[in-house]
This record gives sequence, structure tokens and C-alpha cells, in this order.
Amino acid sequence: MKRNGDDELDKLPVFDLAPFLSDSGGNEAEILPLCKSIATTLKETGVLVVRDPRVDATKNDEFLNVMETYFARADTMRDARPELAYQVGLTPEGIEKPRCLNDESMREVIERYEPTPVRQADPKCRYFWRLGERPTATRFQELNADPVVPDGFENWEQVMDGWGYLMLETVETVAEMVALGFGLERDTFTQRMHLGPHLLAPTGTDLEKYGKVGTVFAGFHNDLNFLTIHGKSKHAGLFIWLRDGKKKIPVKIPDGCLLLQAGKQLEWLTGGVVQAGYHEVVCTEDTLAAMARCGSTWRVSSTVFSQLASDEVLRPLPCFETEESIEKYPPMAVGEFVESELKYINLMHGEGNVPSAGRG
Repeated sequence: MKRNGDDELDKLPVFDLAPFLSDSGGNEAEILPLCKSIATTLKETGVLVVRDPRVDATKNDEFLNVMETYFARADTMRDARPELAYQVGLTPEGIEKPRCLNDESMREVIERYEPTPVRQADPKCRYFWRLGERPTATRFQELNADPVVPDGFENWEQVMDGWGYLMLETVETVAEMVALGFGLERDTFTQRMHLGPHLLAPTGTDLEKYGKVGTVFAGFHNDLNFLTIHGKSKHAGLFIWLRDGKKKIPVKIPDGCLLLQAGKQLEWLTGGVVQAGYHEVVCTEDTLAAMARCGSTWRVSSTVFSQLASDEVLRPLPCFETEESIEKYPPMAVGEFVESELKYINLMHGEGNVPSAGRG
């Protein structure tokens, strides 16, 4: 574990996962301090920066290049699946709305965090590529649909899986370490992730159309999933807030590292001990400088959303149960929770019925 520099994000520790990965499972006492440090940092900040020796950065570069080509195509609408709540394939620009646009319960959070104001749906588009096995039986078919493979890319599945599974493996390792750090069984979280609708979830923003400094590409929000993991993007623009909410931090992921943020499903399981991290994506001078430098007019993110299985029950784990957490995080199927969140952000028809849990 080390710290890298003087920027706000660089003040966070960088956790090297190699010692944990080299442990055969019989020496948990030796790796427990590292696990406790990871759990504590996630609890205190909602954010982790990790270095995983299994991750090959060239896979990320290949993935970004393919997605730039894809988003620049004129015929992508055929890959949209609105009947599946856009949970596979393309989400066109102007569809997804930040929850803060139609959720009055977020007013206090917005006043505290002071994000960039938003008044309309996000101009970004997104592609969801399903990672992992699908359940043979589920109440939530729309959330567990088969992936959509675009025409015209001979190596699409190889590239998507090649990068997506590397990041998902990192999430699973971190999930085991967080569990041990909190004094839980190693598989407490990963067993609930088994058969979850994990998604490689790149966003694409057309900088020729929307490349004006101050334009909000993705409005202020936190993620509905378990843990979100980011690889390096070619273009700046992602900003995060730590749990204290004191300052918006521009994200510059160190070379060879990955950034993780807690999502709402993890917040639910821990009864708010870990809280979902807020972020936004905004065009900056650095975004435009990167466009000029790398020659791409599309800002593409490198993101995986890990999730709990849709039919799992979402509730605080016994060690996190208090009168307050039981009231604030009532039990429900993960799929029900996800569907409610999708309605708030305009990806599924209807009205969301799960209030924002707030901050603690």
C-alpha cells in the first residue's frame, strides 16, 4: 500500500492485490491487515484505487479503440433494446436521466455536494455488454437478457470479454478482501454476486457535438449496482466525491491501476456502513486537450458494473443490522430494487418507489 502524489485522488492509498492473490487460502492472518485497510478505506471514502497484476492495459486500449469505432457508426440504433430497459445493447444519447432530476429526496445531497447543475437527460450514449453466466431461472428476465452482438465486428466478443472479465475478476478479489476486512466469510459478497447481471458498460460522448467546456456528459449520481470499477479513459472528465463530500475530485487513475466506487447494493448490504459514492462526468479543458492529443472525437469510458444476483434478497447483513439500518434499508429482491432505480433514471417505464437512502 502506498500513496502516489499531491493531487486529492493521489492522497488515497494504492492497494496492491498481489499479496492476496499469491495467498493459497491458508494464511489469512498474514493478509488480514491488508484486507482491513481496504475495508476501512472503502468505509471512510467510498473509493478504492488498486493495482492488480493480472490486468493487461493493452486489453483496455484495444477495448477503447473498438468502442470508439462503434460509437462513431451511424447505424447503432438497431442495437437498442428499450423493451429490455436498455439492460443489454445500446442506450442512445438523451435517454438516461440523472436521478436528481426527478427525485426530491436528493435535494439535501445536492445542496451539500454542489455538483454541476443539470436540467436535461445525459447527452452520452452507453453500451451494455453482459458478462458471466445467466441464471437458468429468474423472476427478472429483462435484467438477465442475452447480450447483443453488433454487426461488422469480427472480434467483438473477444475484445469485450477480454477486458470485461479482467475488471470483473478484480472486483471479485476486492469483494473477498472487503468481506475479510469486515470480519465476514471470504465469500460473503461473491456468493451473492454469482449469476448476477454484471455489465461492461462503456459510455460514449460525441465531442464534436458536445465538446464544450462545462457540458455535463453524465449528471451527478451514484450507481445502483454493487461495486463499479473504472479503467483509464483516454479523455478526462470524470469527477468523484469522497464520503465526506467536501470536494469534487478530478479522476486521474495512476498507470497500471483501477478505480472502484461503492454502489447502492453494497450500501444496502452493509446497512450504510459503506455508502455509495457520487460522481459526474463534465467536459473540461483537459477533455478537449486529450481529444487533440489522441485524435478521437469520442470520449469513451472503461467501466464495469458488478451486481448481486437479481433473485437475491437485498437487506443489511446480520452484523450490520441496527434498528436504523433495518428501517432505512428494508428487505427486497435485488431485481425489484434495480427496476425501481431504472424507473427513476428513465430506462424503464413507471415510477421508482425506493427513496434515496441518503448519506451518513
